[in-house]
Amino acid sequence: MNVFFHADGQHPLPKEEVRIEQVELQPYPDRIRLYVHIRVSLFEERPNLLLVVRDQNDRVAAELSVIETMHHDMEFTMHLRGKTDTTGSYTLSIDLFYETRNPPQDRRVETFVIPSTDESSPGA
Repeated sequence: MNVFFHADGQHPLPKEEVRIEQVELQPYPDRIRLYVHIRVSLFEERPNLLLVVRDQNDRVAAELSVIETMHHDMEFTMHLRGKTDTTGSYTLSIDLFYETRNPPQDRRVETFVIPSTDESSPGA
């Protein structure tokens, strides 16, 4: 059994109550990488996460699996793949689950845009 102490008075939740609390994402200036920050509830049992980025044509552009994370506050860099020009709209879905992902215990969906090189240039 793992024992963690939390200064803010929060306590770990049983797995049935664990949820995704916060998602932040920001494309890097290179337009190929994506910064993702996820915070989930404090937990007694380690959850799994599946992050999938899809482009505007619903094709998978990036995918990341996190198995039994030890941390409730996580940061990742995801790489968009399969395109030389990444300009366009994207959707990031995050599933939190334990034994099965169908259905996930919690899901967050965030949309974001990779601007064209003209829009991302200073002074444009």
